[in-house]
Amino acid sequence: MNERTRGDGTAAMDQDRPIGDLTKQLSEQVSRLVREELRLAQLDMTRKGKQAGLGAALFGGGGVAALYGVAAILASVILLLAKVMPAWGGALIVGGALLAASATLAVLGRKRVRRAAPPVPQQTVSSVQADVEEIKERAHR
Repeated sequence: MNERTRGDGTAAMDQDRPIGDLTKQLSEQVSRLVREELRLAQLDMTRKGKQAGLGAALFGGGGVAALYGVAAILASVILLLAKVMPAWGGALIVGGALLAASATLAVLGRKRVRRAAPPVPQQTVSSVQADVEEIKERAHR
């Protein structure tokens, strides 16, 4: 291909068009590019949201099953302690240990959540960065 024609043959026509038409075309193309990038970001975030939702549901189901298992073990510990002390004493000891463990986990979890970065649509960010680089490169020609 020579410099005057591209695959769609518009290069030769662009040289004969007024600057106003070219500016209008540029504006339309930039608008279309921005809309397409936003649509890509939306699709990317939707996909990530679905995956996160499914993971959270599975995690929650596992948590419920673990809760029942832990409850059974705790009941066994309380019954074991009831052999050497009153049942209420065993329940009080187990309850206090559970509250201490839950407070520790809550503090650690809060620290982790604060350190978490906000979710970012990586594919869209990469695409926009590539578009900006392409525009800069063409602007310097």
